[in-house]
Amino acid sequence: MSAKHKSVPQKGTFASNLIEYLEMFVLAVCFVVLVMTFCVRLCEVDGPSMNNTLAHGEKLVISDLFYTPETGDIIVFHLSDSDVEYYNKPIVKRVIATEGQFVKIDYQNKQVFVSDDEVFTEDEALDESGYAYYDRGFFTEALTDTESEVFAVPAHHLFVMGDNRNNSADSRNAHIGMINESCVLGRALFRLAPFTVFK
Repeated sequence: MSAKHKSVPQKGTFASNLIEYLEMFVLAVCFVVLVMTFCVRLCEVDGPSMNNTLAHGEKLVISDLFYTPETGDIIVFHLSDSDVEYYNKPIVKRVIATEGQFVKIDYQNKQVFVSDDEVFTEDEALDESGYAYYDRGFFTEALTDTESEVFAVPAHHLFVMGDNRNNSADSRNAHIGMINESCVLGRALFRLAPFTVFK
């Protein structure tokens, strides 16, 4: 009896393999687009206002998924109604206070206070030793007659400042002011290079 020959499975043709790879590629692209649209996005730091925490040109991965702003967060917001066109773009700053809070800036002692009322106590001074940067060792405003300022944060708004305190257009600036929460694009999750996760 002659042995029966077993059929050998045929490999897919080049065309079918190519179609399969293209399908995988398209699915991967769609997945990345969905993630970048609904979960995270990229943003570039523009200018020196976040020195020395962040430098001009660095790339950040940000997200607004289930995000509620908190004091200390590094956020990206996009204004559209500033009377200075330069500020109507994505801007990176740090959240100092949220709605209903009061901010006191003591220029003489380089202290920022955040309180739930208009009475500020020593224990309400923020510990900014890890990020606040003063290019000449003091607030430039300390050279004027202004020793301190107090700001009230309205509902659905944020008070933000740059870590480079003497070179930052932020909520102290009338052209930017308090940031409506609807303008927030997201919180900085990490920096791509050098890699840093923000807590």
